[in-house]
Amino acid sequence: MQFNFDPNQNYYSFNNNNTTPIVFIHGVGLNQTMWEPQISYFKKETTLTYDLLGHGKTPLKNNDLLMKNFTEQLFGLIKNLNIKECNLVGFSIGSLIAIEFASKYHDCLKSLTLISTTYKRSEKERQRVIDRVRLAKANKSISDLAMKRWFSDDYLTKNPKFIKNFKHQLEKHGDDHINFIKAYSLFANYEQDIKIINSIPTKTLVMTGALDPGSTPKMSKELCNDLSKATYVEIKNAKHLCSIECSDDVNFKIKKHID
Repeated sequence: MQFNFDPNQNYYSFNNNNTTPIVFIHGVGLNQTMWEPQISYFKKETTLTYDLLGHGKTPLKNNDLLMKNFTEQLFGLIKNLNIKECNLVGFSIGSLIAIEFASKYHDCLKSLTLISTTYKRSEKERQRVIDRVRLAKANKSISDLAMKRWFSDDYLTKNPKFIKNFKHQLEKHGDDHINFIKAYSLFANYEQDIKIINSIPTKTLVMTGALDPGSTPKMSKELCNDLSKATYVEIKNAKHLCSIECSDDVNFKIKKHID
């Protein structure tokens, strides 16, 4: 993969094979490298990954962070790359960004895939996330808790080296820590507008892990019901990061949806 900065200092990788691009949006606290299993699988397709504002090597210049900052970032990136239409894939907060993007720029989309999306959270479910934000603000490590939510016990046991490197991404310092808190707070407090959901005309795949404790199958089923052209898929024996733990299954379903 070749990485570059666009004129707005967005750090991205664009693999152009002259097909309709598949654009991937990563989760909070991570960066575009989380999509390596997908980039490898779709190596004959045109793919675009990038670091969200304040993540990886993309700077965040705003004092405040709003969802529209993320949607404008994506629109500016694909405009600079002269992408007229794409297949958009979002994970976790990336799914929320993808939904907002689809409501404003659906003419740019051929398809939409939403993986591990929070939707209609109860007060108790929302409070759990807010509590984790408070731990992070207090500089207390939340990476061990994250791994247990994101991967099955079997995967954690069998892949210790990978998990160690993955946890390292969540250990933030300096400006990275400040930016992480901004993004995590946005994710924790964000509420979807059902009118926006109902207005999206794009063919959509809604996918989640059967064992995901935060972006539950119940949430994804309700989201699927509120979208006009959606299909629901559940990944067996997987938690939040099904795109990594069960990448073969997830990749096959993305490809089937796009095709």
